[in-house]
Amino acid sequence: MRTLRRQQVRLPGTVDSTPIYLHGVTVAGKRRDVFFVTTTYGKTLAVDAASGKLLWSYTPPGYASWAGSYRVANMPPAADPSRRYVYAGAPDGKIRKLAVANGHAVWATAVTRLPEREKLAAGLNVDRGHVIAATDGYVGDQPPYQGHVAVLDAASGRIVSVWNSLCSDRHALIDPASCPESGSAVWARSGVVVEPGSHRLLFATSNGRFDGGTYWGDSVVELTPDATALTRHWTPAEYQHLEDADLDLGSTGPALLPGGFLVQGGKDGKLRLLRLSRLAGANARTGGEVQTVPTPGGTDLFSEPFVRGDLVFVADAAGTDAWRFRGGRLRKAWGNGTAGTSPLAAGGLLYVYDPNGGLAVYAPATGKLVARLDAGAGHWQSPVVADGRIALGEGNANDHAQSGILDIWRLP
Repeated sequence: MRTLRRQQVRLPGTVDSTPIYLHGVTVAGKRRDVFFVTTTYGKTLAVDAASGKLLWSYTPPGYASWAGSYRVANMPPAADPSRRYVYAGAPDGKIRKLAVANGHAVWATAVTRLPEREKLAAGLNVDRGHVIAATDGYVGDQPPYQGHVAVLDAASGRIVSVWNSLCSDRHALIDPASCPESGSAVWARSGVVVEPGSHRLLFATSNGRFDGGTYWGDSVVELTPDATALTRHWTPAEYQHLEDADLDLGSTGPALLPGGFLVQGGKDGKLRLLRLSRLAGANARTGGEVQTVPTPGGTDLFSEPFVRGDLVFVADAAGTDAWRFRGGRLRKAWGNGTAGTSPLAAGGLLYVYDPNGGLAVYAPATGKLVARLDAGAGHWQSPVVADGRIALGEGNANDHAQSGILDIWRLP
């Protein structure tokens, strides 16, 4: 680990999200290992993992009209299972299918009717020929906007279905001003989670009205695989307090645990252990969590918990914790005071980026610090680790920069 060498790759934009990695794909006529990133203003870039060379760059039409403005996107790209395409979002509210070989756009589909208010921040997901995207609002939550889930056909880009977390009785993209309520963003780093086996869709919403009928603010929501109907939900009994105090439940997403359990964080400094089978149907029932424990600092959680085996890793601005899940309960395994974004376990090690600067590497079972790699300050980034390489962006979307750095560590 201490022999890794760091390369700082300068890019035409800030990567305030997570890179993805494809091994042995053909790009620019040659078989390569490649990192793909999307910048905060929507440029998607292919970077040679061996050299740091920029292989291609895709710039969405209209880029100059929003570059440098408040309209940023934190959505990381996602790879198609064929490894021939990547999917990426931009501040124009469109998801694009880009060819891995050269960055050419195959299709572009708008998943909002008001990109000036509805933002793309949550991660994309790809499942069984569908691309799954979600929307939220920009800093300040200026109305009108509604968090919603859009399912696209991966081959054509056609919208298959839409589920609106406010005005959920309307099953299409809507003019946000036409719904009486605003908010209920879906903006967790993990985006919409696909449950193994059932392929149902699971995610959390943020501040917004809740009534158990057509308004689903501050809730964990489960949808049918095609996103046409709500199957179950969990809403905390104190949902009104969360909304009134700007303590979004959906600042993080649900993390699945063995045995049909999940853990859900939020801006109120709590982690709730939930059981899927005990979630309520389409009604106004609230509460019913199995267990509640604090986030590392009892503070806002903006990162995504990472589950590996029976361990749950969680990091926030005040520290990093590990919880062991056994017997249907969470028990503290270890913790420290080092801040972090979304943790990643890979190759028998745990990687946690400190947004103040530095990438900590721990022994997962004990929390012993194995190494600390130099890295600049950031925001919501988390690393990708594969084939003896690590990639991590630097910088903060809220600085509105149009340049940035991608750190790549390799063995000499």
